[in-house]
Amino acid sequence: MTTKELIYSEIDQIEEVWLKDLYQVITLFVQSKQPQKKPGLMTKLRQIQIDAPEDFAANLDLYLSGEKNASTNLS
Repeated sequence: MTTKELIYSEIDQIEEVWLKDLYQVITLFVQSKQPQKKPGLMTKLRQIQIDAPEDFAANLDLYLSGEKNASTNLS
């Protein structure tokens, strides 16, 4: 007997009330064995979070030169 046939013979012995649970287990198993897709560039960019003062973009040059300090301007 092949492995598939062995599995089918075991499934045939399971009561009908348990088949829904078995189906969920099989579904999770199949999903775990499928190759995971690498996240795309846009997905990675959406995950970036910047913790900066509200005027950070407008005054980037001042923050880079040290005239403004981001840690004192965080709200």
